[in-house]
Amino acid sequence: MSQKRVLTGITTSGTPHLGNYVGAIRPAIEASRTGEFESFFFLADYHALIKCQDADKVHQSTLEIAAAWLAMGLDTEKVTFYRQSDIPEITELTWLLTCMTAKGLMNRAHAYKGAVQANTDAGEDEDMAISMGLFSYPILMAADILMFNAHKIPVGRDQIQHVEMARDIAQRFNHHYGEHFVLPEAQVDDNVATLQGLDGRKMSKSYGNTIPLFLTEKQLKKHINKIKTNLLEPGQPKDPDSSAVFQMWQAFASETQVQTMRDEFANGIAWGEAKRQLFELVNEQLREPREKYLQLVENSAEVEAVLKQGAEKARQSSSALIADVRSAVGIRSLG
Repeated sequence: MSQKRVLTGITTSGTPHLGNYVGAIRPAIEASRTGEFESFFFLADYHALIKCQDADKVHQSTLEIAAAWLAMGLDTEKVTFYRQSDIPEITELTWLLTCMTAKGLMNRAHAYKGAVQANTDAGEDEDMAISMGLFSYPILMAADILMFNAHKIPVGRDQIQHVEMARDIAQRFNHHYGEHFVLPEAQVDDNVATLQGLDGRKMSKSYGNTIPLFLTEKQLKKHINKIKTNLLEPGQPKDPDSSAVFQMWQAFASETQVQTMRDEFANGIAWGEAKRQLFELVNEQLREPREKYLQLVENSAEVEAVLKQGAEKARQSSSALIADVRSAVGIRSLG
């Protein structure tokens, strides 16, 4: 393995929105084009089952998210793009790692502790409605990472702990059974834009304040018009740095366009005019990908073929590694 590997997981829950695009899809695709790293991208459909037990929703989301990445220009010739559930070695590795993972480590996971705290605060039994999926999903995430011996894992700050846990689990396994796993590192890019949603909070499916990525022109315009603004009249100077409209403009505009809009804000541009210009900017960039996305969603067999091809490519690495690890733990032929 000469090149360093970067691995990115994409949870298949819900419809991709503008925040996902500027915060994850665009930077990841741009990074994959540099050729600096060997890039692995996977649809984390097993992870989706922890939060969502609506089968049709998980299925539809897998299609929509795969189509979104492809429509936005992910080059599957240059990267490995696969669906987690197509790699049976991942679930096998999850069990082998589970047998080496301290329960105390899992007790410290933020998501689990948060769920226990919420139950305690509500006066319920602390384990109410907490599944083993939620409790042990850092081990599944460790298997995702260690399966391909990825060096760098681009994550948001809230996921750093999981990469550190994967590192701890790998160290413990290596110490016991010999060197099998690269110790991964979390990669946090603080320059990546975090978009505000319609209500001024962070754009997130859990707040229901998102702008879906591939709305029709009419719907996109409608959503942009709903972005919360203050009551300043046309002609009154406006503060760009506290404005969700300006922040979204910044995520899509060139440096020159950003400066021009800053001047417009200082000169008291009307909110309606700022939103109209924002719609035109965003719509222009999404026009071609939108067409491609709609074609892919209509032709799901094409997306399936791309994922199957990616799985074949991924399994060249995963089947070799699992054979090695099985042998290390003593599961090998008696012949």
